Amino acid sequence: MDMKTFSKQLQSINQHLAQLDAIDDALIRAIENGLPLCSRPYAEIARQLGIDEQQVLARLAGLQQQGVIKRMGVIVRHRELGYRANAMLVWDVPDERVSELGRCLSQYDFITLCYRRPRVLPDWPYNLFCMIHGKSREDVLQRIDWLIEQCHLESLPHHVLFSRRRFKQRGAVYRADNMRHTQKRQEKHCAT
Repeated sequence: MDMKTFSKQLQSINQHLAQLDAIDDALIRAIENGLPLCSRPYAEIARQLGIDEQQVLARLAGLQQQGVIKRMGVIVRHRELGYRANAMLVWDVPDERVSELGRCLSQYDFITLCYRRPRVLPDWPYNLFCMIHGKSREDVLQRIDWLIEQCHLESLPHHVLFSRRRFKQRGAVYRADNMRHTQKRQEKHCAT
């Protein structure tokens, strides 16, 4: 994405944020810090906001439709689960095949991210990225070999970038004041 496109998207999000009512604002603040660890996290957020669970779900859907929330997902702390090796696998894929190959790669459970990005020529010819997690470096390399065979990627240039350290893993921040006040995430549990 170029800076002009990014700037337009940011301006659109800021316009939507300025128009939020107090409940949407509180809802965004609630999800920025992660969902409560319980069987019905949206019901718990609803309880905290004084509304019902269906209203929380409807408001979240509306915020996604407006483009305020791009997506919701899970942050997996893979090292704590025993996955010590991870690599970003980057591919130089013909533009007309990116969607097809992205679908093939993303169907496997050891691929946690798969997305398209613009090339930055001449230095960076890669346009398809996927993150692979494994218990060891050898495990990751075996999975890459298997992926190449399964998705018929033998002829495509690629590069494997193993992580050397882990950066802070955090969900999206929608409000500037929350960026200044980010705090270490604590597990949140339901009141019931």
